[in-house]
Amino acid sequence: MHRPVSGPRPAITLPRGAVDSQCHMYLPGYPALPGGPPNPAEPLPTPAMYRELMGWLGIERTIVTQGNAQQDDNENLLVCLAEMGDVARGIAAVKPEVGGAELARLADGGIIGLRIMDLPGGAVGLEALEALDAIAFDMGWVLGVQFHGNRVVELEPRLAALRSKWCFDHHGKFFDGALPDGPEVAATKRLIDGGKCWFKLAGCYESSREGGPEYSDVAAVAQTLAAHAPERLIWGTNWPHNLAKTEAEYPDDRALLDTVLGWLDEDTRTRALVTNPQEFFGLKPIA
Repeated sequence: MHRPVSGPRPAITLPRGAVDSQCHMYLPGYPALPGGPPNPAEPLPTPAMYRELMGWLGIERTIVTQGNAQQDDNENLLVCLAEMGDVARGIAAVKPEVGGAELARLADGGIIGLRIMDLPGGAVGLEALEALDAIAFDMGWVLGVQFHGNRVVELEPRLAALRSKWCFDHHGKFFDGALPDGPEVAATKRLIDGGKCWFKLAGCYESSREGGPEYSDVAAVAQTLAAHAPERLIWGTNWPHNLAKTEAEYPDDRALLDTVLGWLDEDTRTRALVTNPQEFFGLKPIA
């Protein structure tokens, strides 16, 4: 798999301190575990490759999310965070029975949140939502929550009761479609208004029914939420686009950045790239 990490600069210049709120990375020696997908195709998308991508796109800080391949074994993630240094923090996957010593070790390694991935291959699903919320709240961490987004109305009472700050991941993943004035978006607005929910713009190609290059259905939802709560959007590359199994499917990161961030006005872009992720993840402002 060829994954370009350099090329012409994006038309949109990212502001100083820009945060990529969603990526994965891998190093050799960490095999895929039962229950998850295989590791990405060779060559593995490493921290060194991601550093090149940062330079190309203008990213200064990143949040590395535990990949599904390693399930709840976070060793690969911790080693990648150590290699990335201060520019990176991590979102881990743990089971509810995780012990305090392991949580302390994760925190020491740069973990600042936990992942719920209630889709095929995910390590920890919605059955653990309340238990992981309790852990995250006690640790001062955030939750990244990913599920079939058309269930959001059904799940709204549980999500509204979360005590931790949490992010509705991947454009909501409304696989069955969602209209700007529909019930799913109305429920998302109510969750945002509840004070704990942020909405992540990452991986629009995974759930768009209209498809690229415009992804107009996902764009309409994103722009509706941007108008409703510009202070609650965050953005991510979703690099290395693990659902792309062929080079023909692999997104152009420059074009994708320009498309998705082009849905937002300049002020909202700065919020989504800098001030919002700083608030959500608890990152220090860039001096």
